[in-house]
Amino acid sequence: MRGFGRLLPVLSNQKTNAYLKEIAELCRINKHLTFHLARHTFATTVTLTNGVPIESVSKMLSHTSIKTTQIYAKIVDRKISDDMNTLKSKLGLYSSKVT
Repeated sequence: MRGFGRLLPVLSNQKTNAYLKEIAELCRINKHLTFHLARHTFATTVTLTNGVPIESVSKMLSHTSIKTTQIYAKIVDRKISDDMNTLKSKLGLYSSKVT
């Protein structure tokens, strides 16, 4: 029985991409949406830039190696700046923001 023991049905990559294409058309999104793009966006924009540790992201993506997750972990300048401000705050340094 396919999908047995799952909360939601497990779709094939091909079927998921077809649904994403349909959603994009309905929403007038002029971008080629794919399951891979969704995973990458989740990993970078949703989790990593919001402070979720890469080890947790790796588990959420079911990667067996942290090196695989690091491919998704394109760190943006804002994230680095935020991390430095957090470190500065923890160390009790001055209160102005790093730019």
